[in-house]
Amino acid sequence: MNYKISILFLFAALLFACTPKTPEAVTETKPAPPSLPEIKDNPCATFEDAPDPDQALENFVLYRDFLKTKEWDLAYGYWQKVYKDAPAADGKRANVFTDGVRFYEHFMEEDKSKKQEYLNKILSIYEKMAECYPEGGYAQGLKAFDYFFKYPDLLTKEQQFELFKKSVDLDKGKPRFFVLNPMTSLLVDLTLEGKIPIEEAKKYQKIIMDAIKKGLAECQGDECDNWKIINEYAPARLEALESIRGFYDCAYYLEKYYPVFQANPTDCETINSVYSSLRFGGCDKASAELQALNTAYETNCKKEKDPTCNDMLREGQYREAIKCLEKAIGSMSDKKDKATYNLFIAKIYYAHLKSYSNARKYARKAISLRPNWGEPYILIGTLYASSGPLCGPGRGWDSQRVVWPAIDKWQKAKSVDPSVAREANRLINQYSQYMPELGEIFQRGLKVGQPYFVPCWIQETTTIRAKK
Repeated sequence: MNYKISILFLFAALLFACTPKTPEAVTETKPAPPSLPEIKDNPCATFEDAPDPDQALENFVLYRDFLKTKEWDLAYGYWQKVYKDAPAADGKRANVFTDGVRFYEHFMEEDKSKKQEYLNKILSIYEKMAECYPEGGYAQGLKAFDYFFKYPDLLTKEQQFELFKKSVDLDKGKPRFFVLNPMTSLLVDLTLEGKIPIEEAKKYQKIIMDAIKKGLAECQGDECDNWKIINEYAPARLEALESIRGFYDCAYYLEKYYPVFQANPTDCETINSVYSSLRFGGCDKASAELQALNTAYETNCKKEKDPTCNDMLREGQYREAIKCLEKAIGSMSDKKDKATYNLFIAKIYYAHLKSYSNARKYARKAISLRPNWGEPYILIGTLYASSGPLCGPGRGWDSQRVVWPAIDKWQKAKSVDPSVAREANRLINQYSQYMPELGEIFQRGLKVGQPYFVPCWIQETTTIRAKK
C-alpha cells in the first residue's frame, strides 16, 4: 500500500521526535469537525455493500482527489460518507481507515486544544481497522507506529513493544517493514534495561534480522530503498546487545569479527580484540580460529608489555578487567601511565560493552591527565561518528549531524598532537561525505558556520557544515 511506503519516510523524519513538524498556516479558527460516523454492523463493508454502491464509489474518488490537493474540509465531508457506508472500500485496501487517521492528525495540528478528542477518534479508527483485518498485523503495526512516534507519552515503552509484538505475531513472524526500526529501538532499550527476558529478546532479534535478509533479497524497484534504510539502522542498533554475555553465540562472533583479524593478522590491537570477542561469545580455545589468533599473538605481540589485567580482557571478562584496571590506576603516580589505562578502559567500553557514554567518560579522564595526547580525541570523534543509528534512523538529518562534533574532535586531535594528524585527516575525509546537503541546512532555516547543539547522548554545541 502507498501508505506503508510513506510511513518509512515518516520514520526518517520523526525518529525519537528530534525534528518537530511545522504546522500548516491557520488563518481562522475552524469549528470542530462532526463526530466520527458510526459504522453499522459490518466494519468491512465494501462499495457493493453500500446502500448506493455507485454513489459510495463516487464519494471515494471525490474525497481522494480533494485530499491530494489538501482541500481538507471538502475531502472530509465525502470521506465521512464513505467511512459510514463502505469503510473497506473495494475490500482489498485499508485506505479509508488510514485516510481517516490523516484527517484527524491534520485537525489536531490545526487545533491542539482538542488533541485528546481527535486522538480518541484516531484510536477508534484503528480498532475498527483491526476488526476488519484481524488476520494480519497491519492495523496493530500502524497503531504501534503512531504511539512510538507521535504519542509516546500515552504508552510506556513496554506497552508500545507489546503492540509491535502483537503485530509481528499476527503476521506469523513475518513483520511489515515499517515496524522493524521502531521495534528494534524498543527491543534494544528494554532488553538492556532488563525489562525483556533474554530468550524473548533473542526470538524477536532473529525475526527482525531474518526479515531484513529476506527483504533485501526479494525487494524490487523503489521498495529496495526502504529495506536499505532499515538495514542501515536495525543491525547497528542490535549490536548493542553484544554487551550481554550469551545473547549472541560463537557463530555470530566468528562471522562478524574473525574476518577483521584475517584482514589485519599482525596488528596486536586487532589480535587481542578479536580473541577477546570470540571468548566472550563462548568460542572454544581449542577451535582452529582461537588457535590461529593465539599463534598470531605469540608471534607478534608476546614481547610487548602487556597490561596487568590483560588475561581477564583476553578471556572476555570485560567488567572484571575494567575493575582490575581501575585498581591499577589507583596505585599509579605517573600521569602518562594513568592516561594510558583510562584510554584502555574507554576502548573496552566502546568496542566490547557498547557503552558510548562510559567510553567518552574515560577518554576525557585520559585527556585531563595528558592534554596533548591525540588518541583520546580520535576515540571520542569515532564514538560520535558511530552514533548515527543511535541518534537517528541511520541516515537523514538526525543521523548526519553527529558528524559535526566528530570532526570537531578529530581536528582537536591533530591540533594538540601532530602524530595523529594522518589518522585524523583520514577520518575527516571519510566522514565529511555524510554531512547534510546545503539545501537541507537552508530548508531548516539554518546557515553554514552557525553554532548548533547536537542532542541525543552527545549533548555538545558544534558548527554547522555542509557536504561538499
